Amino acid sequence: MRILVTGGAGFLGSHLCERLLNEGNEVICLDNFFTGRKENIKHLLDDYRFELIRHDITEPIFLEVDQIYNLACPASPVHYQYNPVKTVKTSVMGAINMLGLAKRVKARIFQASTSEVYGDPLVHPQTEDYWGNVNTLGLRACYDEGKRVAETLFMDYRRQNGVDTRIVRIFNTYGPRMLENDGRVVSNFIVQALRGEELTIYGTGEQTRSFCYVDDLIEGFIRLMNTEADDIHRPVNIGNPGEFTMNELAQEVAKAVGKDIKITHLPLPKDDPKQRKPNIERAQRLLGWSPTIPLAEGLKKTVAYFAERLENSK
Repeated sequence: MRILVTGGAGFLGSHLCERLLNEGNEVICLDNFFTGRKENIKHLLDDYRFELIRHDITEPIFLEVDQIYNLACPASPVHYQYNPVKTVKTSVMGAINMLGLAKRVKARIFQASTSEVYGDPLVHPQTEDYWGNVNTLGLRACYDEGKRVAETLFMDYRRQNGVDTRIVRIFNTYGPRMLENDGRVVSNFIVQALRGEELTIYGTGEQTRSFCYVDDLIEGFIRLMNTEADDIHRPVNIGNPGEFTMNELAQEVAKAVGKDIKITHLPLPKDDPKQRKPNIERAQRLLGWSPTIPLAEGLKKTVAYFAERLENSK
């Protein structure tokens, strides 16, 4: 197939492009390089089936494709709060432009949504039918609400225009090609530990997250995009239900890095969710998908990546 990946030079997008090429597809990678990096896809540029286009999805584009994976949007608070208006535009105008393209060329289209649509959840673990507890006026709302509107657009394009849609709600994901300065907890802890710095924990460190290794997540993407089922167009949680406190994660990173660590505590950011854990029964039932890579194994691979990056940047 001929497949478009928006945000294809980003952390998740580059892994997806690689996987799609390995399966024999032609891949068009679209990125404006706000958080994407050319080095993430440098090893793909010699493949004649791979095409790179510098483009911002807030502007329309006309291509002939069979499938569209819409991943374009800064996904960490540091980056999406840098220009919150642009973040909303990317989620909303980007979704409109990509759905319009899918409608014109009759392509199946996939939206990378987020567990952030659940906000600071009052239901635990989170199921897809939970409507969430989001502060619509807060600092994180540009991302949370942008993704919620994108989901609305996907459902309405399906109902009104018959567009063949898929929506994934991504929970915390980690692995090689994360940005070292993106403010996410896994990359923060690993980079701080490798540099011999104190690990920064916000609040008491008892808040929880569930961490999915990138290869598991991409497997879920591919299965969701290529599965037929009656309610396949409704959102599906993809994430690892293994739940860790920030204090536990810090100890796991210490083991993976092989160093003793010290911790410094800072105040908790506003609207930071206290608990985050996916209920993945829908993904298991529809896709036969469950994560297979335990945290300790995934962290080793991620530490090796960051260690090499830090060494090369000296």
